Amino acid sequence: MLKDMAYCFSAGCVGALANSLTVWLAGITGLTLALGVGIAPSLTPEWLYPRLIWGGIWGFLFLLPIMRLTPYVRGLLFSLGPTLVQLLIVFPLVKHKGMLGLQIGLLTPFFVLVFNAVWGWVTTMMLIRLRDQ
Repeated sequence: MLKDMAYCFSAGCVGALANSLTVWLAGITGLTLALGVGIAPSLTPEWLYPRLIWGGIWGFLFLLPIMRLTPYVRGLLFSLGPTLVQLLIVFPLVKHKGMLGLQIGLLTPFFVLVFNAVWGWVTTMMLIRLRDQ
């Protein structure tokens, strides 16, 4: 069980790194701004570190034995957890950017969904690789 927990946390951290780099690249290339969404973070330790830790914590969802779906479908389904927290708690209550972050841009929910799907997909890939060793 401890080994599975370590795998899930580690894979979640790697997924969060992939997610964070995707968010950052979308910002510095101007993709988000071109589509009217003001998400363009700086790649700093202060921004990255909490994201990695939370990604690892969210990785514990993969310990749940509740679904017998293909691994990638599970990853995408589990990515809805951080998506809902970001859209329904972080943006409106912590960042004061309106419900679903709509003050940042009308496509904000779409970007959050896609960015977190990256987390779910990469976390799944890492878990498959770790468990195959």
